[in-house]
Amino acid sequence: MTISQGDQLPEATLVAMGAEGPAPVSITDKTKGRKVVIFAVPGAYTPTCHSAHVPSFVRTKDQFDAKGVDEIICVSVNDPFVMQAWGEATGATAAGITMLGDADSAFTKALGMEFSAPPAGLTDRSKRYAMLVEDGKVTLLQEEESPGACEVSAGEALLANM
Repeated sequence: MTISQGDQLPEATLVAMGAEGPAPVSITDKTKGRKVVIFAVPGAYTPTCHSAHVPSFVRTKDQFDAKGVDEIICVSVNDPFVMQAWGEATGATAAGITMLGDADSAFTKALGMEFSAPPAGLTDRSKRYAMLVEDGKVTLLQEEESPGACEVSAGEALLANM
């Protein structure tokens, strides 16, 4: 079942690069009592993700801050090493966006947001979406029809509907 507006996020552990290496991150802990934007991409360094989706949140970070968003999190079915390098390459890390890996796609699958495109080398990846989560509850969800599109899930589009 795909997550919907009004649903609580499922408990899941993602992975971030910490000072000592890969570190577990509880999505429940990240969202409890907080206003958080989570956006997901099919893959780090893939064309639309790299040139459109992440940059849209880098551009709009200050506007989300002004709306009381405590944190913006980018999730991809990648390992934390790739997510760290990608965050640095895109300027997301410098902008204050948290880059989290869903290495085994457990979070993505729990949301019902997985897809596979074997000809492109993508297996059990995340659909492209953006959501506003308040105290663990999805209050706004914008999912793309196609993984190659970045329209309704872009930072500007999410902001416009908040």
